[in-house]
Amino acid sequence: VQLQASGGGLVQAGGSLRLSCVVSGSTLLNYRMGTHAMGWFRQAPGKQREFVAGITPSGGSTLYIDSAKGRFTISRDNAKNTVYLQMNSLKREDTAGYYCARSMYDSIYSTTRSYEDWGRGTQVTVSS
Repeated sequence: VQLQASGGGLVQAGGSLRLSCVVSGSTLLNYRMGTHAMGWFRQAPGKQREFVAGITPSGGSTLYIDSAKGRFTISRDNAKNTVYLQMNSLKREDTAGYYCARSMYDSIYSTTRSYEDWGRGTQVTVSS
């Protein structure tokens, strides 16, 4: 399974970005059958990788860190093997490398050890 994240870039504070993560080598359709949740994580220089948002295989449930609630939206299109992260009202503290990951479980967990496959990441830089 390979995950490729894209959509990052340089944006001013208050702006928006939409990240995409395409999964290949498997199909997200399998996830609809109740196998794998998906997650977005981020890592800023000198900091640990942190959970940002997660979504269940069917897309019926989502989970966000507090700082993302009301600003970020995770979604998935199983027909396109793609998971998205819509980020609005971006802040400087959102600056980080963003990584998508496939969970080992069908429930959402916020720990990195719960995820078995990782993409390379896409950089998000928010300027003031």
